[in-house]
Amino acid sequence: MPTLNSLATRLSLLFALVSVLLLGSIGTYLYHSLTREIAWRDDQMLHGRLERMEALLYDGESIAMLHQRPRLYANMLGNHDSLLWVIDNQGQVLIEVNPSNLPVPDLPMTTTVRFNDTSGLIPARLAWHTLEQNGQPLTLVAGKLLNERNQMLAAYQFKLWIALIVGALLAFLLGWGVSRQGLQPLRRLAEQAARIDIRQLNHRLSVAGETEEISRLSQGLNRMLDRLEEGFSQLSRHSADMAHELRTPLTNLLGQTQHTLRRDRSDAEYRQVLESNIEEYERLSRMIDSLLFLARTESPSHTLPCEQVDLGELVTQLCDYFEGMAEDDDRSLVNHSHGSVVANRDLLRTALANLIANALRYGRSGTPISISTTSVEGQIELRIHNHGPAIPPEDLPRVFERFYRCDPARSGVAGSGGLGLAIVRSIAQWHQGDVQVESNNQEGTTFTLTLKSNDEA
Repeated sequence: MPTLNSLATRLSLLFALVSVLLLGSIGTYLYHSLTREIAWRDDQMLHGRLERMEALLYDGESIAMLHQRPRLYANMLGNHDSLLWVIDNQGQVLIEVNPSNLPVPDLPMTTTVRFNDTSGLIPARLAWHTLEQNGQPLTLVAGKLLNERNQMLAAYQFKLWIALIVGALLAFLLGWGVSRQGLQPLRRLAEQAARIDIRQLNHRLSVAGETEEISRLSQGLNRMLDRLEEGFSQLSRHSADMAHELRTPLTNLLGQTQHTLRRDRSDAEYRQVLESNIEEYERLSRMIDSLLFLARTESPSHTLPCEQVDLGELVTQLCDYFEGMAEDDDRSLVNHSHGSVVANRDLLRTALANLIANALRYGRSGTPISISTTSVEGQIELRIHNHGPAIPPEDLPRVFERFYRCDPARSGVAGSGGLGLAIVRSIAQWHQGDVQVESNNQEGTTFTLTLKSNDEA
């Protein structure tokens, strides 16, 4: 049964509404056209009767002679709907053919033919003309009762209403059938989509043999499923990586504590165990802080303050901070950055610090780290370049994922716990920017952070 929540029913109602408007407009036009045509023919007939009466008078017939032959007018008029008056200048009716006993109309004297509708119990259409006979003015009035015409028009109007109602009903029924058939591909699409669940995210909607609109919709949904599958896969990997990252320090804490408690130990040994545990606690704390930081930047609950940031000044401060770490590895930080952006200073400092720390961690000893900026089409590209082992091509698309490390042997490296580059990407996206990486054995590794320049912000 059709329901208002059904798209087919709504389309059917729209078809019916359009049909009512179209048929109603056509019916109204035909009705008024017929009304004007009948009125024009009646007027032509009345005008002709006035001319015939005028011709009789001009042929020498006197009013007295014509008055003695009333059947002449009845035969001339030909039916009971016709009216005729001949009135002198005193308003006296000289000749009258009036089967409905209408009152003598009170008409203005004029020498031209005029038409008028009388309103009353019996409507009629009148035409009159004034002439002279033997020096006396006479008014000829011809008329036609409108009862028959009105009955015919009423019957025609009733038929139009019947046609309008039947047409609307047929339009609704036919529209519902056509809509049901036309929406069949949409129902097939819904059935396919309903079969896809969390265990079948690799299934895709079929686009073969479908209409262009359904095919485009299916392709869009398939692209959405691709993103959902990738997001779910990332979530699964993140969960596994997080469990792995948390398990290592927790296993160390648990094993070392159990080993210590197997026998009594000196205060110095207990202190040594506690100091070792503090390192693991700090590692866990840094990891949790990084996860919370990612959650805040990816889904901020409020707008973070932004200001104009001088990149040259900010990078200089970071180079001073990392200078000691670089000198310990016989390395140098080369700052060629300039320009300014509108950004959150703290977030931007965190992103650049993570990129510089990553370059120091994975670059070769004795090689410089270069930091430079380039303006490109209203954007500033900030590049951090280091010389070191190339990142494998298959790992390049995943280096910004949480907990992902190109070398599994590095999973125990202290620092951000595999979240540093993920934090960089999150900060870049929050600023409506982007971060990319290029790496090869000849030129080394370059991370590029792209932000809107101050002029475009």
